[in-house]
Amino acid sequence: MSASLQIGLVIFPKVTQLDMTGPLQVFAAVPGATLHLIWKRIEPVASDSVLTLTPTMTFADCPQLDVICVPGGAGTNDMVNDEEMLAFLRQQAAGAKYITSVCTGSLVLGSAGLLRGYRAATHWAAMEFLEPFGAIPTNTRVCVDRNRITGGGVTAGIDFALTLIAILIDRKTAEAIQLGLEYNPAPPFNAGSPDVAPSEVLASVNERLASTRPRRSEAMRRAAARLA
Repeated sequence: MSASLQIGLVIFPKVTQLDMTGPLQVFAAVPGATLHLIWKRIEPVASDSVLTLTPTMTFADCPQLDVICVPGGAGTNDMVNDEEMLAFLRQQAAGAKYITSVCTGSLVLGSAGLLRGYRAATHWAAMEFLEPFGAIPTNTRVCVDRNRITGGGVTAGIDFALTLIAILIDRKTAEAIQLGLEYNPAPPFNAGSPDVAPSEVLASVNERLASTRPRRSEAMRRAAARLA
C-alpha cells in the first residue's frame, strides 16, 4: 500500500514546525510514499521559530490524499476561521482514508466540522476548546477513533506518525522506522506533562500562556459559533 500513499501536511503562518517536521520525518521513511507540504500559494511560510517552510503544493493543485494532517501552533488561531483552509480540509476529508492532526491542529479539524462525535487529543493547554466543536476531549498521547487520529502536544507528532504507519502498513514497518530514527525517548526531566511537572514549573508556563489566551479564546468562540 505504501507505494501509492499520498500524504499531505498543511502548513500556515506561525505553525509549530516540530508538529509538522516530526511526522514528516517518519513519513519520509515509508518506501514509495509521496509527501506534500500544502498551503494556499507556493511561497515561503514563516513558522513560529526561525525556520521558514516552503510548500510543495497549493490547495488548488493538491491531489486526493490518503492522509491529511494538520499541525498546530499559534497560527491555528487564524486557521480556525480561515474559510479557504476549512473548505480545503472538508474537500480532502470526503475522500481521505485518515484525517489527522498534531497538537492544536485538532482545533482546526474541529472548526471544519470534522470531529463531531469523535474522541480527539490536543495540547494540554487547549483541551477545553475541543468540546465546543462537538469533539470528545481525550487526554492521551495519541487518540485513534475510527479514521480520525489526533496527537497531543508537539512531540506527540512522532508517536502519532508511527501509530498511523502501523495502521496503514504494519507494525514491523513502523518499528523499523522507529529504530532507524533511534526514537528511544529518555527525557532528562520528568516535566513533560502538567500531571507530573513541578508545580512552580506548571505555574510559570501557565503564566506565559496567559497573555495569548484571550486571543485564542475569542478565535475559538467565533469558530464554534459559526460551526453551530
